[in-house]
Amino acid sequence: MKMLKSLVAISTSMMLLIGCSKDTSTEKESNKKEVTISFASWGLGTEEERNLDRIMIEEFEAKYPHINIEIDESVIASEQWNDGLAAAASANKMPDVFSLAQIPPGIANNWLLDLTEMAADDEDFAKIPEVVRESATYNEVLYALPAGQQLLGYYVNKDLFNQENLDVPENGYSIDEFADAVRSITDISNGQVGVNNPNAILDWYPAAVSDTLGWYTYTEEGYHLDSNEFINGLNFANNLVTNGYTYESLSDEQKSNFTGENPGEVWTAGGMGLVWDGTWALSSFEENLDFEYDFIGIPGGRTVVANDYMGISKTTKHAEEAYLFTKWMTFGKEGYLKRIEVAVEEEKGLNGLPVTTDEEVLDAYFEIQDLPGLRIAYEKLDNGVIEPFKFVPGYVQSRWEAPTGVAVEDNPNANITTLLEAAVKGQVKIEDYISQINDLANQKHQEGKEAIGQ
Repeated sequence: MKMLKSLVAISTSMMLLIGCSKDTSTEKESNKKEVTISFASWGLGTEEERNLDRIMIEEFEAKYPHINIEIDESVIASEQWNDGLAAAASANKMPDVFSLAQIPPGIANNWLLDLTEMAADDEDFAKIPEVVRESATYNEVLYALPAGQQLLGYYVNKDLFNQENLDVPENGYSIDEFADAVRSITDISNGQVGVNNPNAILDWYPAAVSDTLGWYTYTEEGYHLDSNEFINGLNFANNLVTNGYTYESLSDEQKSNFTGENPGEVWTAGGMGLVWDGTWALSSFEENLDFEYDFIGIPGGRTVVANDYMGISKTTKHAEEAYLFTKWMTFGKEGYLKRIEVAVEEEKGLNGLPVTTDEEVLDAYFEIQDLPGLRIAYEKLDNGVIEPFKFVPGYVQSRWEAPTGVAVEDNPNANITTLLEAAVKGQVKIEDYISQINDLANQKHQEGKEAIGQ
């Protein structure tokens, strides 16, 4: 599986897309007043690595000589991203542009500039899918800019299924076909297992069997964890665990049959039929996998989308330049075409998909990303499911952290995720607690909405 095709062919294609005429804008830009924009992002790697984002910063500075980009290392060094931003805000040293772990804390802490007017007449912004634009809008105010798009789902080891003379799962496969695939490919004594872990099933199953429920049952009305869809999904996950079809649920003795010390290593070594991951893994797969693979999403064929966002500080003195830079690094057509061109020339992987409906950008992207299932998944975005972690108020508490008051093993007050995982393992009966969990999840969601004035 080769992501990067012929360098000559792609470079020629890119020249046709962006034109061969000399860009005279650089000379005009050089006459403008010099400004400095500070930027904080966890995706910059080290200066020595010089990853794609750092190269894109260099390209931006070359195009706009009057704008200098200063990387804010203080936020990057923080163990918790939001804590780093909070410390910067307290010290009146908020970066002009910064990645957002979640949007709601940025609103609650008054960090974010209102971008509604700036984006209103931006043709590139209008080409962002409406559902993505709306996800960054609260009470009709645009607080963040979509920075990238990732798809979540299963990848399949095609070679392993072919080796066992089994049908290779493809995008649109059913839940029954998923169950059959993980069961048929599993052979613990020979170091083969169906899938890495069962817990993602709790999130995707409701959306796979219902057109009205979203990720983790979330809808505009809140969570529906007491629904049959969610309970059936949890019981389905429990069945896979009970029968030894998931690597993480195996005993240490069983795991000793595999090549690798963790699910990632087992997948890379070719001992796993399906692995749950995002499109951010594509660069690593391209470099490290020696077998044929494809992206097949979730059963049922709905596409799961996880969006990244950037914010501009409310205290910035250079709002227009900050917007221009953010656009270049994220959703802007010119910037993304340059990103593709640089990725080819520098042999750098493109992690994730462009967050635009612009046909030239999409054609250029899929010219270098030849994974068949990925294009199929992208074409189904209209009926997609958005993973709510970064934009739904209170989601971290509702999905993981809220204490339930229920004892699980030696934990007298297990949080939501611990209690749900205990049910997947068969340690507790989910029907005894699901109404309580549903009420708690919706309570935390409501508290999150109130914190940002919704």
